[in-house]
Amino acid sequence: MTAQTPSAQPTPAVPQEARAHTEDLGAFVTASPSSYHAAEEVARRTEAAGFTRLAEDAAWTVTQGGSYVVVRDGSAIAFTVPAAAGPTTAFTIVGAHTDSPTFKLKPKPTTHGAGGWWQAGVEVYGGPLLNSWLDRELELAGRIVTHDGTEHLVRTGPMLRIPQLAIHLDRGVNDNGLTLDKQRHTQPVWGLGDAQSADVLAALAADAGVDPAAIGGYDVVLADTQPPRAFGAGQALFASGRLDNLLSTHAALTALLRASAGAGSTSGAASIQMFAAFDHEEIGSASRSGAAGPFLEEVLVRISTALGATAEERARAFAASLHVSSDVGHAVHPNYAERHDPANHPVAGGGPILKINANQRYATDAHGAAAWSVACATAGVPTQEFVSNNALPCGSTIGPISATRLGIRTVDVGVPILSMHSARELTAVVDPWYLARAMEAVLVR
Repeated sequence: MTAQTPSAQPTPAVPQEARAHTEDLGAFVTASPSSYHAAEEVARRTEAAGFTRLAEDAAWTVTQGGSYVVVRDGSAIAFTVPAAAGPTTAFTIVGAHTDSPTFKLKPKPTTHGAGGWWQAGVEVYGGPLLNSWLDRELELAGRIVTHDGTEHLVRTGPMLRIPQLAIHLDRGVNDNGLTLDKQRHTQPVWGLGDAQSADVLAALAADAGVDPAAIGGYDVVLADTQPPRAFGAGQALFASGRLDNLLSTHAALTALLRASAGAGSTSGAASIQMFAAFDHEEIGSASRSGAAGPFLEEVLVRISTALGATAEERARAFAASLHVSSDVGHAVHPNYAERHDPANHPVAGGGPILKINANQRYATDAHGAAAWSVACATAGVPTQEFVSNNALPCGSTIGPISATRLGIRTVDVGVPILSMHSARELTAVVDPWYLARAMEAVLVR
């Protein structure tokens, strides 16, 4: 008798709400080629929803029932104060980060290569998968600051490319593997011709509408220009640049905006609802706008001060608070399943993950895990656990950093993806939507 091959199970239909959420995630990513653009997009969206923008160098008027947003460089914090808030009202924070592994423009960025090529000098930022950046049309994006102190967001559109060496000149590449020198092999090309005509900063100045001689400083990175898109069977997969960690930033922002509007399960919040997204996570968070810096603590103190809290009352509020730190995690890779823990296999489409690490690379503890479980149950979304294979080092997040700095109980969560730190990463369409719904539920615990 001939064995019968089981028929493939149909791909579950993607709910329209999940598809709409991920389409909006794509729009958010497109608007955010750098952390500075992401922070401004957060401000734009919150202000459109009625939030008041606060300047850090001005006196704040924070009142019960108000919603506010603060931007510091490439970081942003938005929050809503319930009408009944007082000196000991707890904070519920959903946190993420705005930066992604990439390349950053060096000083004296205009360089010239053999054969008349114009090149741009770049430095590796974080831990990108270098090979994934080859043969892509890239743009420069970030900020320039003119000598008068004015900051300008800039993005050039498709302008550069890091070309790979042809196989005819590296016959063993497919058998021996690709080896890239971080200095010699990652400098992009962007033009040809007279060397005197090449000027990277002039291109940035033109985008900002300023004189190149007026540029006093810049923070500019490379970004892939390929648009995000759904694809695959049932259009159930989603590919995009910078999912690490704009996926979590967008989900947390969406949750806060829905919570502040009293949508769905979020009516009647008893805590101060807060969204916090930080720059520089990919390089350790140690900056004035990173999670290891003072930004979040200063905002929390200013809020509690506005509510009349003493130091004692603020400590009580912090003790009752909860921070959900969200960053992407590893879905089981079908071609490398042995790299994962044998018992804990997070799958794409299986819902957000709870991140656990015995050595506190993630901040999750039993109380945090229970709170996350309740939130997922309330939201009606599946959840799963992630723990690393013991033979492989574990990454980390903003969670342990903020927990150490503030003493606020923190739980680490995220969404399982493939190709983490690639120029283009992959997730299931439903998972960002699941994450946002769970975050929305946790905001009104």
